[in-house]
Amino acid sequence: MTIRRLVLDVLKPIKGESIVDLAEKLSSLRGVEGVNISVTDMDVETMGLMVIVEGDGVDFEAVKNVLEESGAAIHSIDEVASGKKLVSSVKKRD
Repeated sequence: MTIRRLVLDVLKPIKGESIVDLAEKLSSLRGVEGVNISVTDMDVETMGLMVIVEGDGVDFEAVKNVLEESGAAIHSIDEVASGKKLVSSVKKRD
């Protein structure tokens, strides 16, 4: 299966690598063409992140390893896109 997009809900300690450093590490992985990291919430010790990784052959295990090496934990996999082309996301109704 060729993964083209991953959207991950991630929890990362405040101390340690910045999200800039994390984005650079993720974007240097083979098959990754773009990375977007947004802070979704923050408290004294941790920050919640939405991590979006896109490319022509994203290796989930490599992404997971980079995140874990930075002390982050994946809370959930919120979206996976696979196949020959990206399909636009459909927003859920409230």
